[in-house]
Amino acid sequence: MYKVDLVVESSEIKNTIINLRDNEKFTILLDITAIDYLEYSESTPSRFAVVYILRSSNFKKTFTIKTFVDDETLEIDSITDIFISADWGERETFDQYGIKFVGHPNLKRVLNHHQFKGHPLRKDYPITKGQICTETEDLMDEMLPLLHKKGYNDEEINDLMLLNVGPSHPASHGTIRNFVAMEGETITACVTEIGYLHRGFEKSCENHTYNQIIPYTDRLNYCSAILNNIGFSKAVEDMLDIEITPRAKAIRVIIGELSRILDHLVCNAANMVDLGGLTNFWYLFAPRDKAYDLLSKLTGARLTNSYTRIGGLEYDLYDGFAQDLDDVLKDVQKGIEDALSLIAHNKIYLNRTQDVGVIKADFALNAGVSGPNLRATGIAHDLRKDKPYYDYEKYDFDVVIGSHGDVYDRMMCRFEEMNQSMRIIKQAMRDLPDGPLNVDHQGIVLPDKKDVYSNIEGLMNQFKLTFEGVKVPTGEHYSFTEAGNGELGFFIVSDGEGTPYKVKCRPPCFYSLGAYSKIVEGGMLADAVVTMASMNFIAGEFDR
Repeated sequence: MYKVDLVVESSEIKNTIINLRDNEKFTILLDITAIDYLEYSESTPSRFAVVYILRSSNFKKTFTIKTFVDDETLEIDSITDIFISADWGERETFDQYGIKFVGHPNLKRVLNHHQFKGHPLRKDYPITKGQICTETEDLMDEMLPLLHKKGYNDEEINDLMLLNVGPSHPASHGTIRNFVAMEGETITACVTEIGYLHRGFEKSCENHTYNQIIPYTDRLNYCSAILNNIGFSKAVEDMLDIEITPRAKAIRVIIGELSRILDHLVCNAANMVDLGGLTNFWYLFAPRDKAYDLLSKLTGARLTNSYTRIGGLEYDLYDGFAQDLDDVLKDVQKGIEDALSLIAHNKIYLNRTQDVGVIKADFALNAGVSGPNLRATGIAHDLRKDKPYYDYEKYDFDVVIGSHGDVYDRMMCRFEEMNQSMRIIKQAMRDLPDGPLNVDHQGIVLPDKKDVYSNIEGLMNQFKLTFEGVKVPTGEHYSFTEAGNGELGFFIVSDGEGTPYKVKCRPPCFYSLGAYSKIVEGGMLADAVVTMASMNFIAGEFDR
């Protein structure tokens, strides 16, 4: 049975986390969530528990801590003074469950709108209840305290220009609203609001079987949907204690790395449009479109592919796949070379990207930033190397790092990461194993159609798996993969049934965006736009 590493009294949670940080080197807070045990099959000390997920400074270990909170007060100490990432992590837990983090500087909703009543991830919340937002939130309750903290008096505040960047999609790479206070062209304070796209991913997971959830993961980071499929499927397979077949592993690596390339193509192409370089956009989007043709032939869908299944994959590679893939990779390589030929020595490009939107390494770690945005600061953290899965340790590839953490480094890291992904794909195709695609387990994988149509056992197996779902053993587990934008994690609570008791997604974009306001303060408005583009925020991921 999977379970959390440590359970402590709520009064000791802060001291415990400080001790783990200082003495055990768990210096990164990955995520915070809560569990409502109202309908759980086993008795618990109280209804609600808060879970903290930490990662060690060498990136090789995770540690989960759980504490039960008092049912009357629902209070627990905030750890925002220890980790920057706790700011939005605690706000989301308050928003979804009603847990009150004492000492949090700004404990307000982050996903649900400000007129929302109740807490939707509680087990007794009526899921059919619709709540419409009818009033705009001016965000002055956040902006004024921030400006006063920065030393502005009321008269000086009246002289500032207050401006919304977003939430219209073309202005902000997703439905993101950045409310900024400006002195001339310089941003002196920034407040970020999200939730415009929130559709309740975690709540939907509680009412669907594990395989039915896979299409929902497509809609998280829709620029690399298969990487979301892989992350969720791997988490469930961990809890089932099964190892997928060598062929399934290799194909997941091949299609996952192709998805990473697509994600980076979108990021850098859109970034260069924001910089005024439309030609580069077409150089990078043309091979992306060709890759979508390949994915459509393989999975039946271009963008939201729903390709993995618990225990393996929906389809094997089609005849001619290797040649189609080779053609796509050649086009990607040509697109990268053509785009770089226009910007590598372009003074305008260099002036707009170098020393702009700088993220310091220690700040990034404390804020929970991961993926290319972290590696661009000079920190060589990649879960494919630090905690390899699917035989990544057997592939020859480099972890790409920057040195300054600016827009230039983030873009160049993504360009080179595409080259490294192509290296991995070519090795995986060269050594692609034969053998079965899915695990041989009638309680996990649907039977062949010939068995469904020809014998009662196959028919019954198909019926039970379709309607009841894969029965995952009771337990609580956090699993992670290296997605396009960093660490994608899923914390799953199972009560032994075919639908999860709880699923919490740890999206990399959520914590990167939580740090964004601090990154752009002191910079110019035009630089804030390209900084946002270079960090590759995908609204479907952080809003869920």
